[in-house]
Amino acid sequence: MSFWLLKSEPDVYSFDDLLRDGETIWDGVRNAQAANNLKAMEIGDEAFFYHSNTGKEAVGICRVTAPAGPDPTDATGRWVAVKVAPVRRLGKPVSLARMKAEPALADLQLVRQSRLSVVPVRPEERDAILRLSEG
Repeated sequence: MSFWLLKSEPDVYSFDDLLRDGETIWDGVRNAQAANNLKAMEIGDEAFFYHSNTGKEAVGICRVTAPAGPDPTDATGRWVAVKVAPVRRLGKPVSLARMKAEPALADLQLVRQSRLSVVPVRPEERDAILRLSEG
């Protein structure tokens, strides 16, 4: 199982929205590298749900429930989307500032490529973020 981080502006679609809806299509990704990350996702993979712009923090965990397929918001047919469902809210949100201050997260793609909306998270990075969410 792989682990990821998905960014969403909370005023557009928040983790609370995902909890309410029970499942959603993760669409609207228009960056080739982020789209390739979506294509690499498999059913059962999990991801941190990260609120971008407002909050700038990981707030929950979601699970991939359907692999990459055509993005219904893309008329060109070039882009893909996956489906995700909520797993749980983090004990406490983990801010980008806190991630940047954590040596174990120095190579986290969110820190290195902050504009990318879908990034892989290595197991040791996942564990570090989960530890931060408990403290």
